This record gives sequence, C-alpha cells and structure tokens, in this order.
Amino acid sequence: MKSLQYTTLQFILLLVIATGCSSQAHDPQAPPRVKNVILMIGDGMGTAQIYAGLTANRGSLNLEKATHTGFVKTYASDKYVTDSAAGATAYATGHKTYNGAIGVDSTGKPVPSILEVAEQQGLATGLVATSSITHATPASFIAHQPSRDMAEEIAADFLSTDIDVFIGGGREYFSDREDGQDLLEELRARNYKVSTDLREITRTSDGKLAGFLPVRRWSEGRGDQLPETSQTAINLLNQKKKGFFLMIEGSQIDWGSHDNDLQYTIEEMLDFDKTIGDVLEFAEQDGETLVVITADHETGGLTLKDGSLETGEVKGAFSTGGHTGTLVPVFSYGPGAENFSGIYENTTIYDRLMDALNLDASASVASK
Repeated sequence: MKSLQYTTLQFILLLVIATGCSSQAHDPQAPPRVKNVILMIGDGMGTAQIYAGLTANRGSLNLEKATHTGFVKTYASDKYVTDSAAGATAYATGHKTYNGAIGVDSTGKPVPSILEVAEQQGLATGLVATSSITHATPASFIAHQPSRDMAEEIAADFLSTDIDVFIGGGREYFSDREDGQDLLEELRARNYKVSTDLREITRTSDGKLAGFLPVRRWSEGRGDQLPETSQTAINLLNQKKKGFFLMIEGSQIDWGSHDNDLQYTIEEMLDFDKTIGDVLEFAEQDGETLVVITADHETGGLTLKDGSLETGEVKGAFSTGGHTGTLVPVFSYGPGAENFSGIYENTTIYDRLMDALNLDASASVASK
C-alpha cells in the first residue's frame, strides 16, 4: 500500500511539473512578439493639427484607435527648435544632432540608422513619403550627409543600401544629375522595378520597387496616393518571413502649416489619417506589428480659435511660418505599444523600436 501511495505521489508530482512547464511554454500572458515595425511620421503634426483634422472630419479620426499615447521632446543638439533633418535623424539613429544634418551625429560622423541595422540583420525595409524621397525625413533613415540640401548625394546613398521598397518624389535627383550618373539604370541593374506610374506601382506584387511620383498636394489631384503606396509597401515587405521596418511620412502637413494655410494642413492631416486607418487595420489583423505614429516637430504654432464638430468648420490662427519647440504627441498600437507612453527624448523612439525588433546596433555600421 505504501509503495502504491508513493508511486501515486510521484506521478502527481511529475504531472504538476509537466503541466507547469507546458503552461510556461504556452503562457497566455506572455507578450506577443514584434515581427514588424511601422513608424509613421506626420511632419509638422502637433496636437492642433490633429484636432483640426478631427473637427473637419466631424469628431473622429482613425488615430483614436491607437491604444497608448506619449509626448516627445524635439529639440536638436544645437537649437531649441529642431528641423526635420535633426528630428528625423534622432528617430532614425538615436542621436541628437544639429539642424540640417542627415544621418550624422553632432560632430558630423555617420551613424547607422534603424533601417540599415534592420536590413543588415535580415529584415525587409521600406520608405514612403509624399515629398521627394530625398527630403529630410526619409533621407535621415538611409543617407549620411552633412546637409539636407545635398539631394543628389542623398540619392546616391540609396545605392549604398539594399532597401526593398521606396516610393516618393525626387526622380530628378536619380537621373538628371550634375555628375551625369543615371542611378535609375543602376537600380534596374540591381533588379529594382523602377516606375513613375501610380497604377503600375500599386499593382506590383513582388520583388524590389523604386517608385517615383509627382510631388503634389492632395487637393491638386494626388488622391489616395499615400494610403495606396503605403499598402503596396506593406504587401511587398510582409513577404519576408523575418519581418520588416517601414517608415511612412505624411510630408505635407508641414508644408501647409509653413504656408499658414489651414485648409491645406487639414487636407494633408486627413490624408495621413486615412493611411493610419489602413495601417492599423493591417496591424490588427497581423497581430505582430507595432505601429508608432508621431511627428518630428510642430509647424506654424497653430491655435484653434473656434469650430464645429457638427459642420466640420475650423477656425485657426498661426503664430509663425516656421517650426516651434513644443512637445509632439506619440501614438502607438500593437505588441509593445505600452512602451511608448510618457514624456521622453526623441532619441528614445529609436531605442524602443530597436528593442522591439531585438536589433543590435553594435553589429552594424553606417553604409557611408
């Protein structure tokens, strides 16, 4: 009898241990892994630009579906008020730098970007913008130049990487160049599909893609270019089993605010929000995609003086034609979204995205 009791006790103990191990292996409380990161930058998008868009849309935005919110300190290494180059370089590389710098630190030293590190460690990578693809924000994720004005040098830096997809304006910096180089032919030689046709771009279903489109504001007929090209980029990058990093910029929220043109600003804000809706829908279905939505800085010092959520009327005033030094909001969704709450430096975005993707910057070097 004692032998039977002892054997029974052993069996129960082993069963408890086995069950415990199994529970740990399939812990329903374990956080889901982050396979993909989509960083969305509304250039110049402060809280007033967001609420102007929400008001014009009669009280709602897709942005509201984000589950966590934080705020970012935007100052550059040399100025209280940042520009897009320094702001985007902080997000891309984790380094504060001087205004105008593209992918270099405050001493001018090239520093690797999260896009380059992701690429070197086996992830697919992409950039989409409604500006030239060589403009300050997208450039900071792929190029290393002392000045944002060096558009041809920035374009050449694209050939120093193995980026999978990039779509925006700026074709002239790849072909009609002062040095006579035809970078479009070099891209084709590297098996990129090079296209200047939106329909052809959005129908691309595999391979590498370099898309060049006219830089136009939404009201000039750009239409759904940003949401459609962003979806194309996601579809192409998502074919890579290891995951991807994608940066999408709503570039012209900034331009509308520079012009102190509230209607222009709102149109671009709503176009960006439509893209946000599509991206969040993908992330919800995918379950392994972290989406972070923020701005590099606020532009225009926009104040909302009156409006109507019923009619969509918005009345506002701008205090400057330049940037301001205010905090900008951060919205996040998906696995790891909780890590983006609070108030922190813009360089922290880089740190937390790197952690989310389990990337090791020490194993990588800047392409140039």
